[in-house]
Amino acid sequence: MTIVTPGVVPASQLLKTGRPAWLTRWGAFAEGFCFADLPADAAERTMLVLLDCIGAIAAGMQEAETRALVRRLAGESAGADPAIGAGVGLAGGVAAFVNGTAGTMLELDEGNQYARGHPGIHVVPAALVAARRTRATGAALLASIALGYEIGARIGIASKLRVTMHPHGTWGSVGAALSVAVLYGAAADRIVETVNIASSFGLSTSRRTMLEGATVRNSYAGLSNQLGLTAWDLAEAGFTGEADGIATVYDTVIADRFDPAQMDEALGERWEIARNYFKRHAACRYTHGALDALAEIVARAGGRIAADEVERIEVDTYVWAAQLDGQEPHNMLAAKFSLPFALATTIVHGAATVEAFRDEARANETARALARHVVVREDPDLTARLPGLRPARVRVILKDGKTLAAEVLTNRGDTEDPYSADEVREKFRELAEPVWGRDHAARVEAAVAALPGASSTDELIAALGVVPRERSQS
Repeated sequence: MTIVTPGVVPASQLLKTGRPAWLTRWGAFAEGFCFADLPADAAERTMLVLLDCIGAIAAGMQEAETRALVRRLAGESAGADPAIGAGVGLAGGVAAFVNGTAGTMLELDEGNQYARGHPGIHVVPAALVAARRTRATGAALLASIALGYEIGARIGIASKLRVTMHPHGTWGSVGAALSVAVLYGAAADRIVETVNIASSFGLSTSRRTMLEGATVRNSYAGLSNQLGLTAWDLAEAGFTGEADGIATVYDTVIADRFDPAQMDEALGERWEIARNYFKRHAACRYTHGALDALAEIVARAGGRIAADEVERIEVDTYVWAAQLDGQEPHNMLAAKFSLPFALATTIVHGAATVEAFRDEARANETARALARHVVVREDPDLTARLPGLRPARVRVILKDGKTLAAEVLTNRGDTEDPYSADEVREKFRELAEPVWGRDHAARVEAAVAALPGASSTDELIAALGVVPRERSQS
């Protein structure tokens, strides 16, 4: 049969493709993998990613929307898996959905600059559910997180999502599905089938959601976790996926290019989780370079610049940061994706903390006025330095005519300028202690640290299910 319509391939040709070699290799690799096989740096980073995700989830669970969501779902979806930071047990898939959603609420979840997304929060909630169900050892949970993170991140690296797509909710479902399959002890062929099923579960995520402050965007990671669990259930029930579903979706559907060679290059030697980044600024990562440059300027100015002394701020940066030029954010999420407001609120409040983006801070007239005097431009030379670097040049022009300037090449917390393990743990405490109190936050931290030798995840799961301090005292 001859088909002349562009882009349409007859089934007789499609059915000849078969399973790609990289996926066969991945199935065998994942089936035989143990946490002890991880290099020391990747093993430590996996534990930090888990801890960081828990902190982000627990803090994000305190937001009004997530608390209301848990209340709506708790009645019909009660179960044994904790909604972390809510003190409520939910059915597995629902718990994974709620936890993944909560983890992105505050823009503090970790990520991977090479994958151009956030692999950890797309994997950890589903892995915790599967670990409880299977009575997995602590080491098995950590191994599953490293593997799920790896395959998700590699899809992000191998593909170029359409510029209108938001990366949340796309390849994360594959990472979650692989983690779940591994925890259930799946053989290589079943792992491959689960991956192929999950390949169809990328959401039609819009980048405009983040620019407009549409908070549906926060649910994308939650849905990926829920769909990861669903992919495993479908595989176990006998459903099948495309033989090469990843290539179809990430070369022709939601992405413009897919390079399969990236999927198994140095597999088992180079670990994406070992070159991740952690966040301290509670804003979109694209703002972090400019925020770091501003911190240098403020430090050199003696630790403070008064907003009423500033005439204007000029920022030259790479394309994705330059896109965040909105000066009038209408809610907290939009404020976190506004480079002008992020700089302005940092000057007014001293740091880009969670509180610096809440409604009260967003309504601050001094910050709002200053944000209207921030100019953001793309510099093509800076864009060309992606993804390895995330550069920004910032100039603060004062009303007295003096100009203060700084330039950074990468974000603090990236692989090139990482936070120490102690700094990541301190971030966890800052997020978790207001939720549970110091003693219980320490219990959670200790349970994560003990996982490599733990015979089960029971202690961690029990600790994550505790009622928050505020509600336990009410």
